[in-house]
Amino acid sequence: MDKEYLKSLTKKEWKIPYSDKAMKVIQSFSLTEKTIFFIFSAIFIISGLSLLYQVNKLFLVEVPNYGGSLTEGVIGSPRFINPLLASSDIDKDLTSLIYSGLLKADSSGELSPDLADSYTISDDSLIYTFKIRDDAVFHDGTSVTADDVIFTIEKAQNSELKSPREANWSGVKVEKINDKTVSFILKQPYSSFIQNTTLGILPKHIWNKASIEEFPFSQFNTKPVGTGPYKIDYITYTSSGLPSEYHLVSFNKYALGKPYITKIIIKSYQNEADIIDAYKKGDIESLHSVSPKELPALKIASDEIILSPLPRIFGVFFNQNVAPIFVNKEVRQALNVVTDKQAIIDNILGGYGQAIDTPVPLKTMSEKEISTTSSDRIEKAKAILTKAGWSQNEDGVFVKKDKKETITLSFSISTGNVPELKETAYLLQKQWQELGAVVEVKIFEIGDLNQNIIKPRKYDSLLFGEVVGRDMDLYPFWHSSQRNSPGLNIALYTNLKADKLLENIRNTSNPELKQGYFNSFNKEITNDAPAVFTYSPYFIYIVPKKIKSVTIGQITTPGERFADVGKWYIETNNVWKIFIK
Repeated sequence: MDKEYLKSLTKKEWKIPYSDKAMKVIQSFSLTEKTIFFIFSAIFIISGLSLLYQVNKLFLVEVPNYGGSLTEGVIGSPRFINPLLASSDIDKDLTSLIYSGLLKADSSGELSPDLADSYTISDDSLIYTFKIRDDAVFHDGTSVTADDVIFTIEKAQNSELKSPREANWSGVKVEKINDKTVSFILKQPYSSFIQNTTLGILPKHIWNKASIEEFPFSQFNTKPVGTGPYKIDYITYTSSGLPSEYHLVSFNKYALGKPYITKIIIKSYQNEADIIDAYKKGDIESLHSVSPKELPALKIASDEIILSPLPRIFGVFFNQNVAPIFVNKEVRQALNVVTDKQAIIDNILGGYGQAIDTPVPLKTMSEKEISTTSSDRIEKAKAILTKAGWSQNEDGVFVKKDKKETITLSFSISTGNVPELKETAYLLQKQWQELGAVVEVKIFEIGDLNQNIIKPRKYDSLLFGEVVGRDMDLYPFWHSSQRNSPGLNIALYTNLKADKLLENIRNTSNPELKQGYFNSFNKEITNDAPAVFTYSPYFIYIVPKKIKSVTIGQITTPGERFADVGKWYIETNNVWKIFIK
């Protein structure tokens, strides 16, 4: 087709067939007829366009688009934005955004590849082999290799670093197969080991010059370089030189794809009062873990509050070695029966929690405790004690006489100087004194409690919480080998059958078998009553309505709320369904 032909087409006069005849007909109309004709023509055209619009809408679908920002407040000052050293909430929050591991846990708790392209597990469940993605890179553009993985694990295993992740990697041998393949070799099967591979990977080329002594003081603990969905754009500091705001931008080369939200700003605050004030002023759009009692004052719409059950167990753990009163099983049972767990949830947690009767956290928020009256619980508990030979003296306190002495139902509760724990301790004191017990509450600062009370096991009973974790590994909390520090068996529980069940849970990957072991273990715990299990709290996350596709699921730490942050979005586009992959 030449240029001259195209020119002739543009000069040619085009006419709609029969247009001349149509015009003559219209011109023959009277003024009234013309008016009616044009009105109906306009109606026809508008109706046609409206119909086309509606038909078009049937084929359109709203999809996420890139853009937007989220400003979130967190309590605390960043110190270790490092997967090996992170311990505070703000450190873990930033670590989860900036770093990524071989695998990641999604909002449902299921593990899927992240930096890893694929992985295999040997038939004997002793060797885990991971193939790293060819396109996996750090924020500075350096490729992720097996050397980075090995470096990270070996640092975690170094006892001099005192990493909170050390126990997870104890006894694990890490072996390089090639630049993009690495294997972990276990001494014995451990079904929960796979969870450890979510550990963020450090860039060896940045950290290899830092000695173990220098590691905690490196600038890269506050100016990290990782492989996660977000990287640091810039940091603002306080007048004293402390980081106050982290401005993060989405990482275009993130292994699982560029996140939709372009920018996330994390602002640090020193306490709950400051962060609540910032929210009220509009300085931040989201926050988490505020006291339930503060929520009404914030006037937050219900659809802006996301709840998630935390696998944390709070209860009173009895120490029979220090307080012989708890050797009497009927005492432990009576205290459990008389405890109004729902009262703790309603009055102290503002309803944001769930009552529990076992050390295994519930996986749903739909299960409710069967309602009973205070008098019913007291009468049932008294019957248990009376049947075992206890009686009330003139002061209403239960005592038990034997040939040598008279035992008084008297003991103390030790706990931390945290509002929820203190209030719970005093509420339990009231409930148990109504039964006929003499109860003293001892409050300690958390550091003092951990070092001088829990570690040497110097308490009658201990009101405390346990973070069970996603893998539901109860071995550290209840196996008899863990009775002494650094073990976490704070009830000093000993039961050979329970020990075997806990070992089976660790060594079994079959879900049905594992559930059977859990059920049997719960029966042993219920029968022995080594503790009064009270509640599991909910994680409370406040997010603005503009953030879409936020799913939290069950998390073990607040930082895990960002598990699916790459799927969150603010901006949208409308496209035809046929173009959706």
